[in-house]
Amino acid sequence: MASSVPADDDIESNPLLQDFDFPPFDVVEAKHVRPGIRALLKKLESDLDELEKKVEPSWPKLVEPLEKIVDRLYVVWGVVNHLKAVKDTAELRAAIEEVQPEKVKFQLRLGQSKPIYNAFKAIKESPDWKLLSEARKRIVDAQIKEAVLNGVSLEDDKREQFNKIEQELERLSQKFSENVLDATKKFEKLITDRKEIDGLPATALGLAAQSAVSKGHENATAENGPWMITLDAPSFISVMQHARNRALREEVYRAYITRASSGDLDNTPVINQILKLRLEKANLLNYNNYAEVSMATKMATVDKAEELLEKLRSASWNAAVQDVEDLKSYSKSQGAPEADNLSHWDMSFWSERLRESKYDINEEELRPYFSFSKVMDGLFNLAKILFGIDIEPADGLAPVWNKDVRFYCVKDSSGSPIAYFYFDPYSRPSEKRGGAWMGEVVSRSRVLSQNGTTSRLPIAHMVCNQTPPFGDKPSLMTFREVETVFHEFGHALQHMLTKQDEGLVAGIRGIEWDAVELPSQFMENWCYHRDTLMSIAKHYQTGESLPEEVYMKLLAARTFRAGSLSLRQIKFASLDLELHTKYIPDRSESVYDVDQRVSRKTQVIPPLPEDRFLCAFSHIFAGGYAAGYYSYKWAEVLSADAFSAFEDAGLEDNKAVKETGHKFRETILALGGGKAPLEVFVEFRGREPSPEALLRHNGLLPATA
Repeated sequence: MASSVPADDDIESNPLLQDFDFPPFDVVEAKHVRPGIRALLKKLESDLDELEKKVEPSWPKLVEPLEKIVDRLYVVWGVVNHLKAVKDTAELRAAIEEVQPEKVKFQLRLGQSKPIYNAFKAIKESPDWKLLSEARKRIVDAQIKEAVLNGVSLEDDKREQFNKIEQELERLSQKFSENVLDATKKFEKLITDRKEIDGLPATALGLAAQSAVSKGHENATAENGPWMITLDAPSFISVMQHARNRALREEVYRAYITRASSGDLDNTPVINQILKLRLEKANLLNYNNYAEVSMATKMATVDKAEELLEKLRSASWNAAVQDVEDLKSYSKSQGAPEADNLSHWDMSFWSERLRESKYDINEEELRPYFSFSKVMDGLFNLAKILFGIDIEPADGLAPVWNKDVRFYCVKDSSGSPIAYFYFDPYSRPSEKRGGAWMGEVVSRSRVLSQNGTTSRLPIAHMVCNQTPPFGDKPSLMTFREVETVFHEFGHALQHMLTKQDEGLVAGIRGIEWDAVELPSQFMENWCYHRDTLMSIAKHYQTGESLPEEVYMKLLAARTFRAGSLSLRQIKFASLDLELHTKYIPDRSESVYDVDQRVSRKTQVIPPLPEDRFLCAFSHIFAGGYAAGYYSYKWAEVLSADAFSAFEDAGLEDNKAVKETGHKFRETILALGGGKAPLEVFVEFRGREPSPEALLRHNGLLPATA
């Protein structure tokens, strides 16, 4: 028995339970997770009991103790979750899986706490409400709204039904993703004749041979095969873009759009059940449909989202029709027999051929101009010009989880530290998940001040997956990787440059979900700004700048097929909204009929009658995007319009750029979740957002005389 119960001194020395300025990333191990999280939850349970007993509708007796509970869980769970993303092991995964339900149970209890809910309502109804700061009012309103959406005000039998629906929706979304994963894995096509895969680049052939080896063809090589084609994105995309064999493209395409739509793995009943339960949940909460529930915590309304999508759709339509015409005439000029009858499996292939002939840009050949240290120097220099901050290396000040992780201190113009951040740039496929993200380690907070006088400073981490240095070669980046670093740094800036002292709405906390991508997408625009790009694009061996004509090609290629790409996102967003507003499950119209109906307005070439893309639309059935897919476009409008303030001021005018940058810092980056995002935007821009800048950047505005 003794060994399974950790001794008290183990708890005493558990790194997760210590007080720290910077998390002990270097010493936390899987063995600390179960005892550490359980001890933490036990402590927070008793803190919550205490709070519920003594709660009063005042800041010191309600919000401050609540912030301490929420923050402690956020910070400690954040350490564990972060390590799982960057230093994954089977032991860590198993430990997290075991304690996660206990954590979720605690969060539900906190979210449905009647005493806390009633205290927030009492603050709102008190005569002092008028005296509260805007940030404090936002906190109270958000807490009341979240509690209601968590089912706090439902009567007992209804609350029980609500909790049942929540559990079932959780299970169905798991089932949905498992079916997609299993159906994707199920398709395999072995090819032995090199002619059949003519056109595939070397990397794709290597991947296909590797797949064949893993399926038991141990002698497979990239040169001689056999080659295994699968529906995993890298394999699927390379076939669609590069395989000259049209019959192969058709076969793979048809398999892809019917994934998880038949047999044991059919997601059709899962989709219907999810839509039914979401509608039921909405009705329990007194909403007409699930989209209204989703929009309750967002910046948009259903009408506003639909209006924006229609505006972008009509602006993109003619350009998308022209895209298809361009592909027809180009494929005809190349002697393609299918030129007059292009189908879905021809679009990517001919687009790639046209892009190559038009812009002659090869991503791989650009890498030597983008070395990691030059890119970071240029990014930090831009931040100094725009926002008046200095970013200095501070390696060694905080423990890290890998030797390649860099640590930086952000200082204001007077030289005082205002924030810190970690940056973990390189890919480590054996232990680190793919993609790129920014996360908060701790947020700025007055209540959690270390010394009782100055606010706790915010700390962020940025994680990317770029090519590591090799031998004496530095890390050389693709242009897409450069854009990604700028994007994540935009998120980090909003977290770090906040001037908000209320921890619950500091930095990126409390910002409506459809506005969160504003600063990140905003920063990407600077990658196309001549001075910025030329300052980072220096050949790592010779130091020469990127040739002018390559810069012009990068600029031109930015709007290639913008109409078609815009319509693709608009179709997903419109279908998502339609299914969560007007659609009623179990009537004569099926979800696939809805897809066909929406696609007639949003796709130049309508989908095949047998298209079952919805069966793999994980964003809305197994991700957080239900009645929220429109957010991608919503935030893009805001970020493009914000950048256009710099264009209006004059990108070549340094003084104007600095002044506009200062204004951006004092509004969008400083105010956090303490003010409604639309008001923040108006304070920066002087007016409400307009989609004009986005359409112009995408080359979708009608040419003016």
